[in-house]
Amino acid sequence: MSQTRIISPEELAAQRPFTDWVRAHYEAQGIAPLAYIRSFGCQQNVADAEHIKGMLAEMGFGFTEEPGEADFILFNTCAVREHAEDRVFGNVGALKTFKTRKPSLLIAVCGCMVQQEHIAEKFKKSYPFVGLVFGTHVLYKFPELLAGALRGRKRVIETPNEDGNIAEGIPVRRDGDVKAWLPIMYGCNNFCTYCIVPYVRGRERSRKPEDVLAEARDLVAAGYKEITLLGQNVNSYGRSEGFEVDFPELLRRINAIPGDFIIRFMTSHPKDATPRLFDTIAECEKVSRHFHLPVQSGSNRILKAMNRHYTRESYLEVVDYARKAVPDISFTSDIIVGFPGETREDFEDTLSLIDRVGYTSLFTFIYSPRVGTPAASMPDPISAEEKSKWFQELTARQEEIASRRLADMMGKRFRALLETDAGGFIEARLPDNVIVRVQGDRALLGHRAIVEITETKSWILIGNIVEIID
Repeated sequence: MSQTRIISPEELAAQRPFTDWVRAHYEAQGIAPLAYIRSFGCQQNVADAEHIKGMLAEMGFGFTEEPGEADFILFNTCAVREHAEDRVFGNVGALKTFKTRKPSLLIAVCGCMVQQEHIAEKFKKSYPFVGLVFGTHVLYKFPELLAGALRGRKRVIETPNEDGNIAEGIPVRRDGDVKAWLPIMYGCNNFCTYCIVPYVRGRERSRKPEDVLAEARDLVAAGYKEITLLGQNVNSYGRSEGFEVDFPELLRRINAIPGDFIIRFMTSHPKDATPRLFDTIAECEKVSRHFHLPVQSGSNRILKAMNRHYTRESYLEVVDYARKAVPDISFTSDIIVGFPGETREDFEDTLSLIDRVGYTSLFTFIYSPRVGTPAASMPDPISAEEKSKWFQELTARQEEIASRRLADMMGKRFRALLETDAGGFIEARLPDNVIVRVQGDRALLGHRAIVEITETKSWILIGNIVEIID
């Protein structure tokens, strides 16, 4: 059973004096403070940032897209790949100029990256102008941490090593009014050998189903048209806590909420994608027919080295069952190229697997060693140059697959949600998660439409709105 610590209402209430202090601190100076928030990485980070913005709003902050205007700058970081960390270090380094021009500016860094001890230490020693550093387990204490940093006694660095907690009732300021993120669980128990997430996000823990359902109802009542359920492995929802409600049942209960909305979710682990889950998707009309199912490699040898707990054959059995149960389902996936010890033969197994599945799109990455993970110490004889060639070959193969699939959609009409203003046109999302760009203005956002495909590219469709249907 889970050892999750539930943050009590009293602990959350104890943050109120710090919220009031920060508001009074700026009011006393006649300042209407502005915050600049930038998130790196996954959707969970984006959801965390929305809670941080909610707390900042209660502390009297407005928001800006220009760091030069800000009184508080926060980078919410990702630790999944070295490239993401390098980007953060580069971007934080550039903030020193803003601090020099405006000494009262408070610069903060939070998230998965700083939950790693060696990274937190680097910020402490090499970035003295960063006044606040906090990890993933103390998000609910943000008002207290911010107040401490503003009081100026010393830099505040808080990155406790915990299994994690759940705090309900943290305010949220959402980034849009059409799509909403809804975390249902946190952390991970899988310990894939390449992945840092269990070490920085803690062990797997699920929110109570009644709390998830209450938030979903609030989102529907507020008019959100697309709700994405978030977790490192949503398929194992409730397992650590022993809930009677598992993920398929949670989908059924959210699907039963009255209203016109779409349910999406990510991410799923193949070892826990059961026939019952796909049967549930088939029976729930509001659940998207898109399924993100990370495979990482098509080689059984590499999958075993990754500690993924499934084989190529069992993965394909999942895909085949899903297509039988939900004929219009589409798949996307993650692929790691150049895992330690991967050979050309292993890589060709991956190529043949993407040919077999026919993914709509792939998120592809060259292996990035993470300090503290088992894979970081594995022999890795293949050169970076060779891995780069494999990566280019993989992306070219996927572009061919996607192009053929999208070409089949030319001239056809589909239902789509008009969801994003992209400057001069709208990005609409089809039921299978493919994006269509259409002409239109912001007044159409949140509506559903029939769109006709007029042009296809390797990764996106161009179309026209034929009819607004709601």
